[in-house]
Amino acid sequence: MSNSDKFILSLDQGTTSSRAIVFNHRGQIVTSAQKPFEQFFPKPGWVEHDPNEIWSTQAGVAAEAIAKAGLNGRNIAAIGITNQRETTIVWDRKTGQPIYNAIVWQDRRTSKFCDDLKAKGYAETIRSKTGLVIDAYFSATKINWILENIPDARQKAENGELCFGTVDSWLTWKFTMGKIHITDVTNASRTMLFNIHSLEWDRELLQIFDIPENMLPEVKSCSEIYSETATTLFATKIPISGIAGDQHAALFGQLCTQPGMAKNTYGTGCFMVMNTGEKPVESKNNLLTTIAWKIGNTTNYALEGSVFVAGAAIQWLRDGINLISSSADSESLANQVKDNGGVYFVPALTGLGAPHWDQYARGTILGLTRGTTSAHITRAALESIAFQSFDVLKAMESDAGKPTLELRVDGGAVTNNLLMQFQADVCNCKVVRPQVLETTALGAAYLAGLAVGYWKNLDDLKNNWSVDRTFIPEMRKFEVDNYLKIWHKAVERSRNWIDE
Repeated sequence: MSNSDKFILSLDQGTTSSRAIVFNHRGQIVTSAQKPFEQFFPKPGWVEHDPNEIWSTQAGVAAEAIAKAGLNGRNIAAIGITNQRETTIVWDRKTGQPIYNAIVWQDRRTSKFCDDLKAKGYAETIRSKTGLVIDAYFSATKINWILENIPDARQKAENGELCFGTVDSWLTWKFTMGKIHITDVTNASRTMLFNIHSLEWDRELLQIFDIPENMLPEVKSCSEIYSETATTLFATKIPISGIAGDQHAALFGQLCTQPGMAKNTYGTGCFMVMNTGEKPVESKNNLLTTIAWKIGNTTNYALEGSVFVAGAAIQWLRDGINLISSSADSESLANQVKDNGGVYFVPALTGLGAPHWDQYARGTILGLTRGTTSAHITRAALESIAFQSFDVLKAMESDAGKPTLELRVDGGAVTNNLLMQFQADVCNCKVVRPQVLETTALGAAYLAGLAVGYWKNLDDLKNNWSVDRTFIPEMRKFEVDNYLKIWHKAVERSRNWIDE
């Protein structure tokens, strides 16, 4: 069977659902399947998932997507995996069973530990080695919490009986029935344990976080044949040959392959990433320096700004306070009013990410009057996504030393034309929406396909790129300036709300 008759299966394991998408040689979606899974909130600021449910939903949608297309394992050239990053799973090496729930990237339980690390003067050591700021967001403090709080965990870890992995590690372990314990450079770079310059686990960092090195997975590139599936899920064995954390995969799927190209993904959070080429750029504006991808012997780096709550703010309007019945309703409801009516929503529901990094900030809605309606609050929630992205973009432009002329966008919220137009207005740059919006899954597919020769090179991929719509700035400068002035005033009101 020739490559043109085959397909790539991309597994997109996200924060609220597991998805599987089958792509053809033109980078088009053939079929997809998606299944949500339960979110656990044991205490305020704690967020957990059941690792076995992550696996069962991901395995289930993989089989469903292939079956829906009328295909079988012989039709699949390779599997690519992309995943929610930083989310931490520790499991028993012998039984393959997790010893605790997955601690999600949004979880804030280790905020105090992070404060202690800063007080001890570790911030510069960690930043220089990992490109990251000390924050509960990353995996290292979560691993430490599990070792300190789960009975016998530390002793088992010292004895070599436990495995740590981000979600990609967990899925590859499960798909190969424990044959491989690996991760890729992008997921490794988000643990706060990986030296992004030497491309190795860093022993000094392991000592700081008191984590045994034998727990850690072997680090691989983003595009190589790691192993084949070993489960009975597919009748034939399929190569697993591409792995990248979700934001890195989206950058690649958007074909931001040249330095200076940037994308913004609008999902549960908002993640803006700019390719900086083969040398890491040190941020002076509280952004993260991270690995974009590694293909062959070439490593590309990126600047990243992470907004913790974006689409999650709309989910909260729907599930938390029942203001809307579906996320799709947000655009039509917001369009019922001509502006936000003076209402500003700072959705710091899990603290503020870049460029503020305030883990003690909390969500605030300001400017309420007797005339405020659900439409004003909904519009303010949508605008907050654009405002937070603006703050990250300005920090990124300052680090890069030049303005951004074009921002490529993807993720579920980019179908909202009101939001995309407002984003173009406040950022004063073109916002480009591609025809294929599932660029995270597409990036993983591209990485997997390159490894097995399904696509020959980047030029092959660039032929697949096509634009759905470009949003051009329309708002007058004084209006934008006024919006931003009040937005930043609101952000200050939300900061340092919790005392711990």
